[in-house]
Amino acid sequence: MNSNYKEPKVNKSNRKRLIIWFFVPLVILISTGFYLLLETDFFTVNIKEETLVDENNIDDFDKIENGIHVQTGFVDAPGLLETVRNCTSCHSSQLVLQNRMNKERWTATIKWMQETQNLWDLGENEAIIVNYLATNYPPKETGRRKNLDTIDWYVLEE
Repeated sequence: MNSNYKEPKVNKSNRKRLIIWFFVPLVILISTGFYLLLETDFFTVNIKEETLVDENNIDDFDKIENGIHVQTGFVDAPGLLETVRNCTSCHSSQLVLQNRMNKERWTATIKWMQETQNLWDLGENEAIIVNYLATNYPPKETGRRKNLDTIDWYVLEE
């Protein structure tokens, strides 16, 4: 054995540090766990009621003002009811309104939702919905201006 080895002394100040650094965080952790278990509202998910369609209120459900379905913000056009019933039963109409796609992209999005988000088979409604969305929410032309095509170009001389 090494004769230089000394057994560490446990004095009162070391005991206080042990209590502070070990037991206090342990007590805080345990009390937080009990609070979370007893506080039932902590784990509940609050869904904003105004984002989902309330089909029970028939008066407001069918209301159209200035060509816009009031409850969802969708354009009043053929296929509106099928789109409202199938799209807003899972998510807000705002999610649809913020997107603009052509028929192929709307169809691909529906297929993606069916494969990954448990969207049901839309059957005959799929064509109606895709046509409604592509007609009323097509891609917007944004970005650069069109190329200039009516200009007589000339060669610069050096």
